[in-house]
Amino acid sequence: MRSRRAARSAHLALAAVAVAAFAATATACGPDDTTSAGTSTTPAADSGKDTSPSKDGSSSEAGSNSGASAGKSGSAGDGKDSKGGTEDGYGQACGTNDLTFTLTSESQAGGYYLVAAKAKSGITCSLDVNTPSVSFGSDAQGVASPVGQGGEDPIKLSGSAVAYTGISPKSTDSDGGTQFESVILGLTENDPNPAELKLPEPADVDKPIVTNWSVNRSETVPVIS
Repeated sequence: MRSRRAARSAHLALAAVAVAAFAATATACGPDDTTSAGTSTTPAADSGKDTSPSKDGSSSEAGSNSGASAGKSGSAGDGKDSKGGTEDGYGQACGTNDLTFTLTSESQAGGYYLVAAKAKSGITCSLDVNTPSVSFGSDAQGVASPVGQGGEDPIKLSGSAVAYTGISPKSTDSDGGTQFESVILGLTENDPNPAELKLPEPADVDKPIVTNWSVNRSETVPVIS
């Protein structure tokens, strides 16, 4: 009898120990595991926030935009300086392509042609040679002789400023002559791009004459003194 009671008591003691061990294990695993999981995710979230690609991207984009703006400012300044320094025809001798010409028929002195020259828009230049080179056709007989009338030298043309010259197609009293429908005008004797001006009607040409350039049209009525 004693041995059975002792054995039964031993079994009960072992069972109690097992239950206590199980409870202790469950208690240790539950809260610890939850805390551990929370601790491990918190640093990861903080780390992701600190190294956010969007944050870095914003900084990089701002720097890039700043550099681009600086580049644009520099280009605009360079372009403006360049434009101001290379304006076509500014302060130079006039070429025929820098000017516009207007030819009208006048009745004084037996009839002549008045040519008005103006600089094109945006052009400032000067007539460095006071007497234009004028001819009717390519033959030497059609070259106009200068009569030395009028003339400031040089004449600056810009905006509304006008220079005048007078051309008489015929300086003789004889009848006849060679007919032409246009006159060729150059700013120098060997002008590479002379202007061809249409006459109001065909003219009889015989020993033509031409005056100097002048800002006063009354000085450009061609006569032989």
